[in-house]
Amino acid sequence: MLVLALPGCSSWITTLDQTGSLPEPRRSATEVLTPAQREHRRILASYGGAYHDARLEGMIAGMVDRLVAASERPDLRYKVTILNSPAINAFALPTGELYVTRGLIGLAGDGSELASVLAHEMAHVLARHAAIREDQARRVAMATAATADPTDTTGALALAKTKLALASFSRAQEFEADGIGVGIAARSGYDPHGAPRILTAMGRFAGLRSASGTDPRSLDFLSSHPATPERIENALANARQHAAGERDRAEFLAAIDGLVYGEDPIEGFVRGRRFLHPKLGFAFTAPEGFTLENTAQAVLGSRDGGDQALRLDIVRPPADQSLTNYLNAGWIENIEPGSVEETTAGGFPAVTATAKGDPWWFRIVVVKNGAEVYRFVFATKTRTAEIDRAFRESAGSIRRLSLAEARNAKPLRLRIVTVRAGDTVEKLAGRMALIDRQVERFRVLNGLGPTDAPKPGDRVKIVVE
Repeated sequence: MLVLALPGCSSWITTLDQTGSLPEPRRSATEVLTPAQREHRRILASYGGAYHDARLEGMIAGMVDRLVAASERPDLRYKVTILNSPAINAFALPTGELYVTRGLIGLAGDGSELASVLAHEMAHVLARHAAIREDQARRVAMATAATADPTDTTGALALAKTKLALASFSRAQEFEADGIGVGIAARSGYDPHGAPRILTAMGRFAGLRSASGTDPRSLDFLSSHPATPERIENALANARQHAAGERDRAEFLAAIDGLVYGEDPIEGFVRGRRFLHPKLGFAFTAPEGFTLENTAQAVLGSRDGGDQALRLDIVRPPADQSLTNYLNAGWIENIEPGSVEETTAGGFPAVTATAKGDPWWFRIVVVKNGAEVYRFVFATKTRTAEIDRAFRESAGSIRRLSLAEARNAKPLRLRIVTVRAGDTVEKLAGRMALIDRQVERFRVLNGLGPTDAPKPGDRVKIVVE
């Protein structure tokens, strides 16, 4: 499990898994995995597994074949895995394994935009960026081991310089991959301007997430592929060097019609301030004003302004360990003396306590449901009785889902609709099954600027239940 994502407080909360890595799927004692296979499994675990859709997979396979034939190495073979994640991401392994999330696919406006992403990742393989990055990561790991002594400031400085060099090299790789990728896409007949369009869309989407209180870098393409104005301008300059190509919009929209949008309910999903998990059979409601995000490791929440936050994850401690002993087991530091209290939450046995850490104050509630313990960690920069009451009420809202609720949990999906006479952006956005900012989300989803309007006969994406 990862620590609560709050600036300045990571030293106050420790974790059960000090490496911060995800556990690998279980395998037989005799099974031997290659490094690429291990990495593939970790990727699937981090991004909700593979997403299967025969029509979409067929379209992407044809797209990759077309790009490979126009690349500098038509003899290379690539395998694309669609990841069942709403994150906006794509990446490649040195072996030619390409990954793209359904979130990124749904954000793309046409085939040329998705093709530019795939061509960019192929470029990392062709230029051996993926292999170089892997080797650099190994060297950083070796340097970390060599400078484990915290008093060795000289070694620590050398390690910091190594990491800085790695980050700078990655930015240079991105520009090179952009140039190679745009060339591949253009030679294969795609519109070369798909690259700057999708980069712009990613930046606008990240802005939406940032404005709603969530971290736009979480499991995000932009965390390793920054869509800076300079990079978008570079992609435009590359695109202008090539002839116009096809956007393949009609085929692309047909393939994504029905694509799952947002979280897959089977792994838990957010509806406003509510979080529901049909597979585990529970739900809870965040305090007023909070925005929630479901990640592979935990449910994260924050309030507008960033002065309050929450985290919920699930652990399975030893069966004979009491809740009170578990709370005092060391995974949370600086518990205030006398604050530990046995209580209930939603009818479940619970223990709560408070902890301090500059500049944050924490309310911790651990709730026992069978063999599992649900860990609520609330944080605020301003401690008041009203805020604490809201935190405790949120933890107390945890409840079991009924069988009907679990069965009726359906994912949101993209639907492709035809714009009719009289349809406006506001009317179309009003049909979207989204809680907030429907108009802005509709514009970003369809690549429309602040003053753009769809015309009758256009095909556009909306989000429906």
